[in-house]
Amino acid sequence: MEQKKKSLNKGGRKPKLDPRTHRYSLNLDDVENAKFLAFYDQSGYRMKAHFIKNCIFGKSFKVLKIDKSKVDYYIQLSQLFSQFRSIGILYNQTVKELHSNFAEKKALALLYKLEQYTVELVKTNQQIIALTKQFEVSYKEEGIISVKK
Repeated sequence: MEQKKKSLNKGGRKPKLDPRTHRYSLNLDDVENAKFLAFYDQSGYRMKAHFIKNCIFGKSFKVLKIDKSKVDYYIQLSQLFSQFRSIGILYNQTVKELHSNFAEKKALALLYKLEQYTVELVKTNQQIIALTKQFEVSYKEEGIISVKK
């Protein structure tokens, strides 16, 4: 008889080991509420209670702002750099083939044309370097990803 009483399940939710029973309330005016909501939106928390608890107990949070245009610029610059590397490899292969397959006079004429195209590439590369320096200056001022506490 006692075993039957012990095996009966009462049902319902299992009690929590550390229930949160203490509640606090605070009132904010419109300006303070706007600031609070702005910080909450930037924090990325899903629940306001977690955000408030972490702020009160000193856990820092980071706000990440991603500038899509700067990320796109960085991606395009990386792709352009890889294309420059492939041009350098092809340049070396072309010079080897010119020396091995053509007469010296013909090879020199073709190398002269290749040299002119190389000068154009150098000018383009200098423009890219100037743009990258401008990008670095703006990165130092704002940052691609600026972190605020």
